[in-house]
Amino acid sequence: MQNPFESGHIKNYILFYASIVVIMVLFFIATTLFNDVKIHEKKKFDTEKKEMKRDLKEDKKAEANSTESRFKLLKNVY
Repeated sequence: MQNPFESGHIKNYILFYASIVVIMVLFFIATTLFNDVKIHEKKKFDTEKKEMKRDLKEDKKAEANSTESRFKLLKNVY
């Protein structure tokens, strides 16, 4: 078996590893330079308490109507 330090295998592995690291750094730089960062508005939650007086019967009717309109049965069974 040959000594890897004398045959130059270690040098090739280190160069290969360094080239991969350089490629990764170049890709990182390319993605950060060409990536446009969009600025989003800061959303603020409405924390003020509002008094709402409703009839319980009206709430139940509204809930029933909303579920009926959301779910529809299919005409055919697949």
